[in-house]
Amino acid sequence: METSQEISKKSKSNFYYTFAFLPRRKRDAIKSVYAFCRMTDDIVDDQNESIEIKSQKLKGWKEKFQNSLVKKSENLLLAELKEVIDLYKIPVHPFLDLIDGVEMDLIKNRYENFDELKKYCYGVASTVGLMTIPIFGYKNKDTEKFAVNLGIALQLTNIIRDVKFDALNDRIYIPQDEIIKFDYSEKELHNSVYNAKFFELMKYQTDRAKYFYSTADKFLVSKDKHSMYTARAMEYIYKRLLDNIVNEKYNVFGQKIIISNFNKIFISLAVFLKYKTIYKWLSA
Repeated sequence: METSQEISKKSKSNFYYTFAFLPRRKRDAIKSVYAFCRMTDDIVDDQNESIEIKSQKLKGWKEKFQNSLVKKSENLLLAELKEVIDLYKIPVHPFLDLIDGVEMDLIKNRYENFDELKKYCYGVASTVGLMTIPIFGYKNKDTEKFAVNLGIALQLTNIIRDVKFDALNDRIYIPQDEIIKFDYSEKELHNSVYNAKFFELMKYQTDRAKYFYSTADKFLVSKDKHSMYTARAMEYIYKRLLDNIVNEKYNVFGQKIIISNFNKIFISLAVFLKYKTIYKWLSA
């Protein structure tokens, strides 16, 4: 069984770049949480397994996690994670909610409305924020609302970027009632049809993501800003990604729109310097 360090090295996502500037102890703790999330996600994403097998594996993983909370696990990652949960007093419910969230990908590939999609976004993204803010060291209760809203914004950005890829895998996260509202169709989506209707549909999705970024920001008070620089770096990276999508006039059917590794590092460093100087002084 791989450790969190090994899993983190293999998967250099946006998240990996943002926690590079954390103190060693917190960085290792974040890697444990990240590895748990990665392992959970990988069960569902395994293209070589049937839905039934993946469902069984996910159920078994959930049981192993719950058992690890009361008895030391032989699984290196879960044993490591239990120490992190105890040290930083992380609530258990976000871990269970994450497992339930990724399970939705096994039972749903369409979302009737945004209420359904919002529940999914909470399950697969907001939960990660709720797991990590105790490690960052938040003090104000409103920071939990920051984490929830930021998670939704990040996941909506992912959905916008990955519309083409998801459609090719018969997954449509854009709410069905909104596709109808803008007179677009699943057939057009599957055929990567870029037209005025798609433009307006994607603008609507983007405006919603921006709303959740803005809402998240309102809940982050000065007292906690200096400790949330990792979360803010993630926010700025994804906002840049969203800006790039807007600059491409929402045409996500061509080459995948990305942020270069250099820019990820640059943004993360800039946020680190800003939040560990200005906001540390303001929160003192």
